[in-house]
Amino acid sequence: MPDAPTLDAAALDATVKRILQARVYDVAIESPLDEARLLSRRLKNKILIKREDLQPVFSFKLRGAFNKIVKLSDGERAKGVICASAGNHAQGVALAAKTLGIKGVIVMPQTTPDIKVNAVKALGGQVVLHGDSYDDAFAHAQTLMADKGYTFVHPFDDPEIIAGQGTVAVEILRQHQGAIDAIFVPVGGGGLMAGVAAYIKYVRPSVRVIAVEAEDSACLAAAMKAGKRVTLDQVGLFADGVAVKQIGKHTFDIAKICIDEVITCSTDEMCAAIKDIFDECRCISEPAGALSLAGLKKYVQRDGVQGQTLIAINSGANMNFDRLRHIAERTEIGEGREAVLAVTIPEQPGAFKAFCQAIGKRNVTEFNYRYSDHSAAHVFVGITVRNGAEERAELVSGLQRKGYAVLDLSDDEMAKLHTRHLVGGHAGLADERLFRFEFPERPGALMAFLTQLGTQWNISLFHYRNHGAAYGRVLVGFQLGAGSLKALKTSLDAVGYPYSDESANPAYQLFLR
Repeated sequence: MPDAPTLDAAALDATVKRILQARVYDVAIESPLDEARLLSRRLKNKILIKREDLQPVFSFKLRGAFNKIVKLSDGERAKGVICASAGNHAQGVALAAKTLGIKGVIVMPQTTPDIKVNAVKALGGQVVLHGDSYDDAFAHAQTLMADKGYTFVHPFDDPEIIAGQGTVAVEILRQHQGAIDAIFVPVGGGGLMAGVAAYIKYVRPSVRVIAVEAEDSACLAAAMKAGKRVTLDQVGLFADGVAVKQIGKHTFDIAKICIDEVITCSTDEMCAAIKDIFDECRCISEPAGALSLAGLKKYVQRDGVQGQTLIAINSGANMNFDRLRHIAERTEIGEGREAVLAVTIPEQPGAFKAFCQAIGKRNVTEFNYRYSDHSAAHVFVGITVRNGAEERAELVSGLQRKGYAVLDLSDDEMAKLHTRHLVGGHAGLADERLFRFEFPERPGALMAFLTQLGTQWNISLFHYRNHGAAYGRVLVGFQLGAGSLKALKTSLDAVGYPYSDESANPAYQLFLR
């Protein structure tokens, strides 16, 4: 049976009073509310970004943590505080405890990246590594709390935590006193969402407050649908800052009354939003931090709104550096700016060049091809498009009209994650020679290469991926046929691109020959 709303007017009054009395500025800054000018022009709305990524711990989490800890009694402070976290909350608690001169114990899973462990230690936190997951760390924190008398600082489901996070909303309304149509808030356990929603709906009830969740961690959406809190079987970890299986009790009570709707976003949509924030602010948001902007963009596209003032909260920037390659690769697809296609072309000299001409002047982001048999070749190709699905459909139909068999793989997860890296195999071609090139990363470089070579040699392997460097790294296999190696190298020299003969490379001999 659905839960009845439990947050009455008096309770909402109490929450807002806590927010107004919250103490956060001993450690937090009043983060700027910046206009995203490029995005505003593109989306035809006024887009503002609340820059919580600029906090001393690069996240809003220190607001709630400090407000909770500063209000402890002298006796509680003397015993110290404890939390379980692998991320932003850990840093917030560590900084708050250090600022107040009390002991702060942070239990983190043993699998926590060193960058986060070291960040907590640098802030004065006493790190205890335990277990392989957050649940293991949480259970151990509860044991230590019972043994040592520590006060547990919850990451989101606590009235004082909610109040501290709610100061974000106080700042927004002070910084922008004009019309606001909607505010988009990222949701994990719901602490930030609850604080922002309670204050906004109390002061400016006409402003829509829209919660945004990752598709694979949508515990609030599930709770809203069921009318009660539910526990997800599992959550995705890409947006680790919002990877929570169950919405908080206090936070859900507020959400039921104060949230207008919940929007969920995919990994690709978050990656695209990370790029948008970088383009605007020259900062790299973490996936959870960019989640609200991803939801804002989805809202605009879905409803076709124009001329509105929309605010997204960039909640943090604690990004693992090794994730950047994945994000860059997925961004264009998330924005609908890359078409990923499988195209069948004839296995004959000149066919590759003819296919490139059929593509036209569009920017090619990737080519993967390996000889299979003498009749047909299957090319895996990425192509930049500007107008999303509409232009992608036009591209596919245009190639089909020219006689090519085309399969659109842009929405195929296996293709995007795995197949593009696995295209290849043993061709068994006795007359094949392998060369590695550096192409200048500019439009027309590939066509200039193919034009200069002519159609004397059949291309049996081709691998290229745009990585944003000054030069593209390209691997090409040629069948000599009746020609000579000397003649081939003469043609390659005429092209003018730096190259090296990799035919004796052991990796080639093992996996591709």
